[in-house]
Amino acid sequence: MFIQSKRLGVILVAVSSLLLIPLLAMQFTEEVHWTFSDFLVAGALLMGTGLMVDFTLRKVAQTKYRIAICVAIVIGLLLIWAELAVGIFGSPIAGN
Repeated sequence: MFIQSKRLGVILVAVSSLLLIPLLAMQFTEEVHWTFSDFLVAGALLMGTGLMVDFTLRKVAQTKYRIAICVAIVIGLLLIWAELAVGIFGSPIAGN
């Protein structure tokens, strides 16, 4: 149980650290404009990705499948992030 709590703690710290980057950037420049909902969506995406990768690493035994699934998860995150940011596919959830 302690190891699972430790992994969750590492994921939470990593997500929080990544979310600090735009928060600090907003303090020093006018180029970054994130709202509270932007932070919520980004946090949910990063947390979900971290939990899916953790689940994959715990449940998948073969290394090549672990790598392939984790790469697919990260590519999915990047595609969703890009779509929300600039709308590369022109979907209804596009950012701009």
